[in-house]
Amino acid sequence: MYRIESLLSGRLFLRPQLVEDRLYFISNLSGRLSLYAMDLGGSVPEPLLPPDLALQNPHLLDGESFCVLPRLGKILVMIDHDGDENYQPCLIPLAGGYPEPAFGEQLAHYRVHLFKCDPERGLAYFSAEARHAQMMAAFRGDLRTGGLEQMGQSPWGCFVAGVSGDHSHVILVDVFLTGDHVVYLWKKGTGPDGRKLLYGTPREQRTPGEPVTLNAINRCFFTPRHRGLLFITALFSDAFGLGYFRLNHPEAMKPVTVRGAAHGDAAGELVNLTHLDGDRYLVEYNLDGCSWLYEGVFDESTLTMKLGAVICGRGQLAGGVLESVHYDRPNNRYALAFSSATSPTQLYVVSGARRSAVKAQTRERVLGIPADLLSPGEPAPFTTFDGLRVSARLYLPAPALDFKGPRPLVYYVHGGPQGQERPDFAWFSMPLIQYLTLNGFAVFVPNVRGSTGYGLSYVKKVDRDWGGDDRLDHVHALKVLAGDARLDVRRAAVVGRSYGGYMSLTLAARHPELWSAAVDMFGPYDLLTFSERMPESWKPYFRDSIGDPADEKDRAFMAERSPRTYIQQITCPMLVIQGHNDPRVAEQESRDVVERLRKMGKSAELLVFENEGHDVLKYENRVRCYNEITEFFKRYLKP
Repeated sequence: MYRIESLLSGRLFLRPQLVEDRLYFISNLSGRLSLYAMDLGGSVPEPLLPPDLALQNPHLLDGESFCVLPRLGKILVMIDHDGDENYQPCLIPLAGGYPEPAFGEQLAHYRVHLFKCDPERGLAYFSAEARHAQMMAAFRGDLRTGGLEQMGQSPWGCFVAGVSGDHSHVILVDVFLTGDHVVYLWKKGTGPDGRKLLYGTPREQRTPGEPVTLNAINRCFFTPRHRGLLFITALFSDAFGLGYFRLNHPEAMKPVTVRGAAHGDAAGELVNLTHLDGDRYLVEYNLDGCSWLYEGVFDESTLTMKLGAVICGRGQLAGGVLESVHYDRPNNRYALAFSSATSPTQLYVVSGARRSAVKAQTRERVLGIPADLLSPGEPAPFTTFDGLRVSARLYLPAPALDFKGPRPLVYYVHGGPQGQERPDFAWFSMPLIQYLTLNGFAVFVPNVRGSTGYGLSYVKKVDRDWGGDDRLDHVHALKVLAGDARLDVRRAAVVGRSYGGYMSLTLAARHPELWSAAVDMFGPYDLLTFSERMPESWKPYFRDSIGDPADEKDRAFMAERSPRTYIQQITCPMLVIQGHNDPRVAEQESRDVVERLRKMGKSAELLVFENEGHDVLKYENRVRCYNEITEFFKRYLKP
């Protein structure tokens, strides 16, 4: 039988930065995520951090994980402690070393996120969550002097969304709910309260019940001489597009026409915009989970973005997920990380006049498992109970494995809820999916309402409706899957992480007849205690997105949507997995589940990783976690 160690032999290579002829990147080469460098073209990777330190999964980190500063001879690295997410900006020498706080103790009481860094000038921009108050602040830091300048603060984010080339103008955005953004302009010298409203209506100026037009403005870039602002917005397309306004007339926003796309009419979203130089940009799309990346040229006079060379989406960079991309401006080339459902993350350098030179820098592979035994998955969209189309993928054991008869089903629910399951080997789920198929299971992965990747209105369908129509989508999916002769839905299990853990608990408790086993990975059990235990700076957002525990009506609603209310109805065995340092879903949430089930005489197992947070990242923990889940399902589903 194949081992999970074979799948995990393909190590992670994430967030590459190409500086001169050196590649800097995050990898778990040592069994934990850390920072490395190697020569372009290949050399033995050199560790840049002490072996006792572990970096966070970049997918859980808002902003950047690190920035190379060759002029300063330093690297700026965001450091937390074993997943507690209390990130602090630290500096190490370019050749590596022990990290020292970049700004002394000035940010010690914040959870800090790096949103932009200028290696030439040594300036960095941070959004910082107060650790003991419902407030966030935006800072500009001078990495040469250690000086900090506060640009503004707000309970709603004050996120850094754009910085002018000369650093005189900054765009700050408050986010009340997904898509409900208010945009401010800050100018150098105006101090910590110098934000000027550009677009949207601040919360304090709204009347109760006032309708709000969702703009979702993000990824903002100043045009030459600060004449205008180019950005991503949902005002002109539910699947997001580009918008523009003159800084002196922000109310006169106009759409930007995008021409030259080569990806056809596949369902998806415009997800990223990056300025290269002059009028050149990178434009990225997520098309039903797969990445397409273009170079584009913006014409401010005609408000047109003309797409040109395809960086990702064709050839060997097709059918998978672009983890990140970095533009090496002096040499006009790109470093990127890319993976698919069957290939671990690889580092590539893309160059040439038409970007046709694609050279792999790594050769990560799954050991001892022939490629034809891995499952690429197949599209499995369905129409749900109210006529809404739901995208999904079904992973079946490879024919070469020669399993006989209908396969027991593992139903996998992604986190978020405003997330998306993608064919991405860099994320926790894909090694698990492949390991389950190797053991004879079929794995169904839906992106039900509330998921990203299918337009803003689709994402918004889960606001203040956790455990409502999203739950019914999952229940309906089981009815659809029952008609597939390749599956045996009478032997079905559900598993999910974070919000997916919440949904696994909800489905096991409210629809016990559907499941033979369930796994909850750090999922909220009681929405009221979950809201009380989360970080203070998160509470304003979650009061809007789930409910306000201080409001009597909301409190009753949150109780009604909590798995705790229905826990006595669970009949299947339950495995609960938790990271001790998790700041998002406190360990006690998981302990509450297991203690309550055991008191009722039900089967409940608890697995706590003492040195993990809201993820399972360290090699020995991943091996145990994947094995525990798979053996648990084998015990009760008998593939």
